[in-house]
Amino acid sequence: MSITISSPHLQAQVSENGAELVRLQDGQGRNLLWDGNPDFWTGRSPLLFPIVGRVKNDRIRVGGSEYELPKHGFARTSRFEVEEAGTSQCHFYLCSNEATLKRYPFPFRLDVSYRIEKTTPTITASVTNTGPSTMPVSFGFHPAFRWPLPFGAPREAHMIRFEREEAAPIRRPIDGLISRDAETSPVHGRTLSLRDSLFETDALVFDRLESNSVTYEASSGGSIRVDFPDMPHLGIWTKPGAGFICIEPWQGHADPEDFNGEFAVKPGVVLIQPGEARGFTMRVTVDSVGL
Repeated sequence: MSITISSPHLQAQVSENGAELVRLQDGQGRNLLWDGNPDFWTGRSPLLFPIVGRVKNDRIRVGGSEYELPKHGFARTSRFEVEEAGTSQCHFYLCSNEATLKRYPFPFRLDVSYRIEKTTPTITASVTNTGPSTMPVSFGFHPAFRWPLPFGAPREAHMIRFEREEAAPIRRPIDGLISRDAETSPVHGRTLSLRDSLFETDALVFDRLESNSVTYEASSGGSIRVDFPDMPHLGIWTKPGAGFICIEPWQGHADPEDFNGEFAVKPGVVLIQPGEARGFTMRVTVDSVGL
């Protein structure tokens, strides 16, 4: 089941499965999100919780014990409860249960809300620690936008413009883990020119990110701006030849190759005290040709 919300300029569908945004259309009915073609990738905009990326041997260590966790965690494959379903906003939640505690031994509540105002959908997630001990957590957004955008420009004309210059080296996943060795940033000034060859060795991981906003656009036509004020890391990914580009704001990332410690001290993990919550926000602003 999915819930539809809209403004005069945009329409979005959000599924109860994973509280995932599965469709985003502009005022002319053009689809801005990837369609989940299983020949490439079935995702559209999954939510990543309680980990981002992969952990070594697909296990986290908590208090000396190990717990098996799949890549990107379990929220994206969990059925959320619907708390609100309005015309322009909706609200979902997921609470820990017997199955989640076997993989992630912390009681929690994850609230996810979607709101559309004019040309901007805002997604807000809040993770509440409902247990008695400090809870380590990561969270990420994973939207897959169409590449090329449906505004008429060719694939090779597309780029991502960062809010600030991104001169720091990037990292790559190796068997899903973050490489020890960095490589020169492919961003020239503030511009990343998109080409399939960038992704032949998997995603670009910005773990020393300066920007909290990027704009995905072509040399002519419309654009999509992604703002992520609470997220210090960013992944950019596609499969060469696929019709999407993922722009992924993260709090945290996959395990570094040489990491063998407790989950609570993993780079990028945040700690939430009992009874407290941590929020994460992503805004997507559409500048649609002919709007």
